Amino acid sequence: MLKKLYEKNNSPRDMAEIVQMLNDGGLLVCPTDTVYAIACHALKERAVERICKIKGIDPAKNNLSIACYDMKHISEYAKVNDEAFKLMKRNLPGAFTFVLPTSNRLPKIFRGRKEVGIRIPDNAIVREICRLLDAPLMTASLPYDEADEVEYLTTPELIDEKFGERVDLVIDGGIGGTEPGTVVRLIDGEVEIVRQGCGELMM
Repeated sequence: MLKKLYEKNNSPRDMAEIVQMLNDGGLLVCPTDTVYAIACHALKERAVERICKIKGIDPAKNNLSIACYDMKHISEYAKVNDEAFKLMKRNLPGAFTFVLPTSNRLPKIFRGRKEVGIRIPDNAIVREICRLLDAPLMTASLPYDEADEVEYLTTPELIDEKFGERVDLVIDGGIGGTEPGTVVRLIDGEVEIVRQGCGELMM
């Protein structure tokens, strides 16, 4: 199912239905400030497992990522020291994933690698969903085959055509981007850029 949403003034009924679907363990495809992502309620372990299956990833070998509404939410789900907090505050919301030690509030599936990717996307739609849900979203970029046309990753109608039967909802938030964000690892006091994407880190 495809649903059009906007940066603001969305129907409260539409938003309530999305939150209920996520609370029930559903999956959605949503825009971010980089590429479209597949997402679920991060505290619903079976939903997280569904995304891992769609992506073909092993959570014991791959870091998982969550999107939060604001900095306060980050400190609930990851261990953030003062230096990491200052760096993230300078760069978020933005096109970054910061890898941090995970906290015990996240389900067991996140804790195998003891690290979690944290995002606050500069996108009002996904942040409003997080705010109304009062929980983070587990997010992952859409599965991509090099044979695919780029429009199947950026155009909501084509995303729905390709993934609509595997998720409960595709959100149309306009044409998506093609370049992923920057991944920054903040472990043991070190700052390591794991992947340089469209975000330029302000130190």
